[in-house]
Amino acid sequence: MTYAFPIGGLPDQSEDPAASTAIFTTAYAVIPATVMRDIVTSLLPGWTNARAWIIAKPLTGFAETFAQYAVEVAPGGGSNSPEPDPAAEGVLFVTHGEMVLTMDDVPHILVSGGYAYLPPGKAWSVKNLGHIPAGFHWIRKRYIPAPGHDAPEAFFTSDKTTEVNWMPGTDKWGTTRFVNTADLRHDMHVNIVTFRPGGRIPFAETHIMEHGLYVLTGTARYLLNRDWVEVGPGDFMWLRAWCPQACIATGDSEFRYLLYKDVNRHPALTLP
Repeated sequence: MTYAFPIGGLPDQSEDPAASTAIFTTAYAVIPATVMRDIVTSLLPGWTNARAWIIAKPLTGFAETFAQYAVEVAPGGGSNSPEPDPAAEGVLFVTHGEMVLTMDDVPHILVSGGYAYLPPGKAWSVKNLGHIPAGFHWIRKRYIPAPGHDAPEAFFTSDKTTEVNWMPGTDKWGTTRFVNTADLRHDMHVNIVTFRPGGRIPFAETHIMEHGLYVLTGTARYLLNRDWVEVGPGDFMWLRAWCPQACIATGDSEFRYLLYKDVNRHPALTLP
């Protein structure tokens, strides 16, 4: 299994910027793979030999709960203090290369398809000890405690060892769930959604959860609010709460995306 990651580089000067499929609206945004180039990367304090495409951050009046990065780490690079916010939880999903994530003095080797949940207030470090660049998606959210529930523990798993849960009545639309949906300690889920060729979301989902959807493989027509857009590997869709969405997989291979959503908490009744 291979997973998409920003292509970097710089387009040839003959490219037509008017051909870009980038979209930003009050309900959703589409950040296509073609615009994730070298000149839009950020360097992060506390990191060495690393750069990040920051493709989502909390915006007032839009999606307000999470930040999402694609991080590329050169051989020998990494961080001893990657998370600056002690209240933040995180998920790492490795697309290529090999990372060593250390927590409580225990090293965990993460390769392509590797998944790590990182609880709030827990120190960790990450290094690329290999000979080629490594890449991973990093989703950060400020954890919201719930009465009667402790914060979740860290865990490490892989897409390759986690089964797809197919939706009722179909084997063409399913979700790889890394967290038990009944576990109320978790206030976010980061899953992988899979559509086999011809699979679809057969209605316009409209709900309180915010979404970040990074396309890992395949192609689809995706409904965002009132617009159908064509998306493929490396494209990112960013949805605020209540934005209608649906999907029709196209092509002859699986369409898969990494999905963030906030879950399991009461809405705040006062604005920040």
